Amino acid sequence: MTSSRVRKEVDEALYAFVDRQRPVLLAITEDLEPMLSALDSLLSGGKRLRPAFCYWGWRGAGGADGPEVFAAAASLELLQASALIHDDVMDGSDTRRGQPSVHRRFEAMHGREGWPGSAESFGTGAAILLGDVTLAWSTEMYEASGLPEASLAPGRPIYDIMRTEVMCGQYLDMLEQARGTGDVDSALRVVRYKSAKYTIERPLHLGAAMAGADEAHLDGLSAYGLPLGAAFQLRDDVLGVFGDPAETGKPAGDDLREGKRTVLIALAMEKATAAQRDTLNRRLGDPDLDLDGVAELRGILTETGALAGCEKMIDGFAADAHRALAELDITDEARAALTDLAVAATARRV
Repeated sequence: MTSSRVRKEVDEALYAFVDRQRPVLLAITEDLEPMLSALDSLLSGGKRLRPAFCYWGWRGAGGADGPEVFAAAASLELLQASALIHDDVMDGSDTRRGQPSVHRRFEAMHGREGWPGSAESFGTGAAILLGDVTLAWSTEMYEASGLPEASLAPGRPIYDIMRTEVMCGQYLDMLEQARGTGDVDSALRVVRYKSAKYTIERPLHLGAAMAGADEAHLDGLSAYGLPLGAAFQLRDDVLGVFGDPAETGKPAGDDLREGKRTVLIALAMEKATAAQRDTLNRRLGDPDLDLDGVAELRGILTETGALAGCEKMIDGFAADAHRALAELDITDEARAALTDLAVAATARRV
């Protein structure tokens, strides 16, 4: 099955579920329509990586094709929607996937209507609640996927730990930003829990467990998924600083304005001169950082060798993932699909 076919099936399952929820909300009041519109807008974008890894975890462990597994896998997009909505609130991000972030949408609605009170507080509160709704819906969609209890039951503890890990990873990310003193090891810990496990390892585990895989099989998937997940996040970190806004959907250098303490930044701090370190500390996290400021920080990240070092780490992690994949006892079709996903996750260049 091609990646485009997997995406099509996931999209159809996802949109069908949201369409079934639509009358539930509108039966309460038509005032909930803006929440549905905001969610529709957010769900229209995205790579659908987590459902794809879940699906191929299932197929690689011998699971049969069918609409039920696509529905279970697609539920991960609702979990991702919740994470993105809340992440944008915490980071104060203006855009997501090339469109206004959810909290900014509601903030703008408050302003258009001329309501009293704080538009910013309204936007933040509405976004938090929509994130909570999508989090609840992720469980509901999984449970209503149509898979038998024998498949759903072994997946539940994996889904549970996946939610816990990503939220703890998000806290660790905030903690590193607040401290402002993170080293490479601390930054990699954030990568592991906020992204590597959440984006690749646990979706693979979920699909494989639903298909009846044993612990040894899950361990083999971890040997592939964790380094690939690290490479994926490091690539995203590089693109967050050096990427083309037309491709990333966010303004140039937005991660610098948000003050993200990524591995890229940690590598630069290790190698920077005193003057360069002072500039990084002074300008990183400045919400008013202009394009000249972005260029200055990009220059430091390049001159210190941080960019080259990050690229080397990406290549190393990707190589580890490919070696582990070669040793996995899975179908040829699944191996080919996971090879393609590994390339898609890591080969993007600035």
